[in-house]
Amino acid sequence: MKNSALLLVDLQNDFCTGGALAVKESDTVIDTANRLIDYFQRHQRPIIASKDWHPADHLSFAKNSGTVVGEIGQLNGRPQVWWPVHCVQNSHGADFHPLLRDDLISHIIYKGQNRLIDSYSAFFDNDHEYQTGLHTLLQSMQIEHLTILGIATDYCVKFTVLDALQLGYQVSVVMDGCRGVNIQPDDSQLAFNQMQQHGAVLVDSVTVLKSDK
Repeated sequence: MKNSALLLVDLQNDFCTGGALAVKESDTVIDTANRLIDYFQRHQRPIIASKDWHPADHLSFAKNSGTVVGEIGQLNGRPQVWWPVHCVQNSHGADFHPLLRDDLISHIIYKGQNRLIDSYSAFFDNDHEYQTGLHTLLQSMQIEHLTILGIATDYCVKFTVLDALQLGYQVSVVMDGCRGVNIQPDDSQLAFNQMQQHGAVLVDSVTVLKSDK
C-alpha cells in the first residue's frame, strides 16, 4: 500500500519485562515490531513511534493523587485508572526497549506531557483538547493507511486506533504485535472487538509481511 506508515505504540522499557507497568509477553511484541520495521524500511515507508512522556508529577500516578494503583477514579473530569509511576521524561523507563530497532524510526511522537490529563492515544490527550502533532505529520506525508501495533492493547493501542479511524485513516491492527494490561482478563479481546467494530482490520504480522501492495 503506497501511502502507508507503520505506527509503533509505546514500546518502552516500563511497559516491558522488568518495567514499572510491564505487560506479559512483551518480548514477543518487540520481535514482531522489528520484523515489521525491517519490512517498512525496505519498502521505503515511514516508521513512526509514540512515547509516553510523563512529567514526574503527573496526576495519573497513584502516588501523586493519593490513590491506589489499579483502581478507577476521576482526573480532570474523566474516568482515570490510577497507574504506578512510569515513563517519566528522560528516565530509563521511558526509553525504547533496548532490542527495538529504533535507529530506523523516522519520527517520534511524545504524549502524556500535561500533568493534569492522561494521554492514551498517540493523537490526542484523553480530553481531545490537545493534539500531539501526529495527525499533522501524517497529513504532511499524505498517509492514508496505518499499520498499528504496540502496548497496551486495551489502552494506548485501542485509543490510538479509534482516533485514527475517527480521523479518516484506514487501519490494520497487528494482533500478534499487541499485548494488554488486562486488569480484567478479557480486556484485550474486548479492545480488539471494539477496534474491529469501528472499522479496523485485524491482521497478523505474517499477512503484512507477505503483502507487496
